[in-house]
Amino acid sequence: MKTTKNTQLPVVLVACAVFKNLLENLLPSDLRADVTFLDYGLHSIPKNLKTAVQEALDSIEVPSLMVLGYGLCGNGLDGIQAGKHTLLIPRADDCIAIFLGSYAAYRREFDANPGTYYLTKGWLESGSDPLREYEKMVEKYGRETSNWLMNVQYQHYKRLLFVAHTQADIDEYAPRAQQVGEYMSQWGVRYEEIRGSENYLRQLAKFSGDLDSADDDFLVVHPGSELTQRMFIHL
Repeated sequence: MKTTKNTQLPVVLVACAVFKNLLENLLPSDLRADVTFLDYGLHSIPKNLKTAVQEALDSIEVPSLMVLGYGLCGNGLDGIQAGKHTLLIPRADDCIAIFLGSYAAYRREFDANPGTYYLTKGWLESGSDPLREYEKMVEKYGRETSNWLMNVQYQHYKRLLFVAHTQADIDEYAPRAQQVGEYMSQWGVRYEEIRGSENYLRQLAKFSGDLDSADDDFLVVHPGSELTQRMFIHL
């Protein structure tokens, strides 16, 4: 196992599967055997996400540096117990800041366009987009009820932003993202595309283990401590 410089702990990565393709390309070869990717869908029920992440941490018997490929994710990670481990986690509300490359990049987008719904390759692969949600609702509730439910949920959005990291992502996934945008245009939503950055994930994947090098974009939670919502607040 890869060890840290100043703690000599094994490094283990637990991440959302939405980052799987990107992280697999960025991970050093000596860390790839110590990676667990958890299901995309856990984010939809925060308590299930918390349970799954906590179980993944508790399953590691040797005290380790547990690198978490998550943000706070709807408070899904609020209350996570470090136990015998040291935790390193992006200081981000959700995965969008991670896909954009930094919390600062996310704030720029949010401040300029607060009513934005974000799409990425990972979410499209998982079937997590408003159009797919609508199609599933119609099967269950019928068209009239589904139209009402979707209108309540999405009428306040102004922009759909597809975040891609490569031209290949755009070529393969933009057509579907554009279909989602066309569906959401009924609420006056405009469709846009942007290139994301691998900077956040690159730091996460190649973290040296030197805890002193963790900057304001990361949180370090020491053994016996608890990861809380308050820690994610940027002052």
